[in-house]
Amino acid sequence: MTEPLRQSLDKITRVRGVRGALLVTGDDGLIVADAVMDSVRGDAVAALGANLATRMAKTCECSGVGNLQFVHLQSVQGTLLVMPLAEEVVLVVIGDKDVNVGLVRLEMQGMAEVLP
Repeated sequence: MTEPLRQSLDKITRVRGVRGALLVTGDDGLIVADAVMDSVRGDAVAALGANLATRMAKTCECSGVGNLQFVHLQSVQGTLLVMPLAEEVVLVVIGDKDVNVGLVRLEMQGMAEVLP
């Protein structure tokens, strides 16, 4: 993993309430880079995040609302944030239910700038 990618993941995971961040391939959900807590099943989250991005992109396309930019799922115990970044690359962030989604989203957008 390149140093700019590592620094971008670190910025995301430093936001209070973030439990992990994963950069994954969009087609099969393989982990390219990650920074997750031990309690997070990174491989499962990566696969599910990539699948979610693919399905939501198709939903956006079929409904005529344009390209997918960001997905925010809120559950009783936490938050899942998914953002397509580059061709076939998806960023998945796991957070507590009270995480500052706006701040995390800004950091996620910053990661798009460091991708080759």
